[in-house]
Amino acid sequence: MFTGLVECTGTVLDFAETVGGRRFRIQAPDYAGALSSGESVAVNGCCLTATEFQGDTIVFDLLHETLRRTNLGGLRAGSRVNLERALAANARLGGHFVQGHIDGTSPLIQKESEGTDVGLTFAIPAGSSQYFISKGSVAINGVSLTVSDIGGETFRVWIIPHTLALTNLGDLVIGDAVNLEFDVLAKYVERMWTLRQVATPIPGECL
Repeated sequence: MFTGLVECTGTVLDFAETVGGRRFRIQAPDYAGALSSGESVAVNGCCLTATEFQGDTIVFDLLHETLRRTNLGGLRAGSRVNLERALAANARLGGHFVQGHIDGTSPLIQKESEGTDVGLTFAIPAGSSQYFISKGSVAINGVSLTVSDIGGETFRVWIIPHTLALTNLGDLVIGDAVNLEFDVLAKYVERMWTLRQVATPIPGECL
């Protein structure tokens, strides 16, 4: 479990193809000495296992499924990634509940400035508009953000200078794909409502 409050960023060093997918190394001086082998880290919001350490470098193994469903497959050497360790039981929940399970990706379609803040507009993935509400939460590349407004098939968030400086959201250009994780509470409510509708007979209907 994570909170969507990115602690630092790391830099992708290189990739190596494996039978199961891909192994990649991330240089993260702020993290390498603080982690243990097998520990969970959200990388651009995707929960991964740190399998090896090489100085200030962390090694992760990615499955083909992860490469297909996230933007990690499109990373290049030099790409900056957001990093967050798993939530400690006694820590403050400053963002929202983030599982590190990516629901899909979305391209950046508009970038605008208002004073020192930056507005980012993304496409809403097909079939997922029910997860977006004004002032609701969404995790973008692992960053807990508030949806400011929704327009048709798009949604917009506003980023403050602090977030722009400490995450890779400030690096985005039009067309870049980001990882999205919808609010888990919304997904549970949808699931329960769907099952309730199936299980509850319509008055007067024969079963």
